[in-house]
Amino acid sequence: MIAVVTGHRMQIAQILTPARVAVNVPATSKKAVLEQLAELIATDSAELTSGEVFDAFVARERLGSTGLGHGVAIPHCRVAHGDQARGALVRTAGSVDFDSIDNHPVNLFFALSVPHESTQEHLDFLAQIAAMFSDDDFTDRLRGVDSAEELFRLVNGWAPPA
Repeated sequence: MIAVVTGHRMQIAQILTPARVAVNVPATSKKAVLEQLAELIATDSAELTSGEVFDAFVARERLGSTGLGHGVAIPHCRVAHGDQARGALVRTAGSVDFDSIDNHPVNLFFALSVPHESTQEHLDFLAQIAAMFSDDDFTDRLRGVDSAEELFRLVNGWAPPA
């Protein structure tokens, strides 16, 4: 599903910056990954704190794991102090138990934070991210890169199969 807003497709580049992408992150627990993602989401934001984002991620995870299976998770939340959707992308050095639906550990994480009132935008970005990470060839390429810059370039250039 492609999200459409005022006549154009939403782009991951609208929410993800190179500063919010990291590879070989040494996190070994769900909590550590969520802390890292919260720090990245709050990077270059005057409104958000990593603590607020982390608490929102934890509250969302209590409703059910955002681990999709196949080594992928999409932690997401709504925050009171954000003024725009923000994304962060992490590939951990090892796999992390994230309570995924297939019970397999995770090493690719795309986090999404949106303002409280951005319900449709939240759903549209989640749908696009889920579509991107359901492409096994694409996730294999993400796992094969050596730098955050290359990871960012691949995700930013992703387009749904025709």
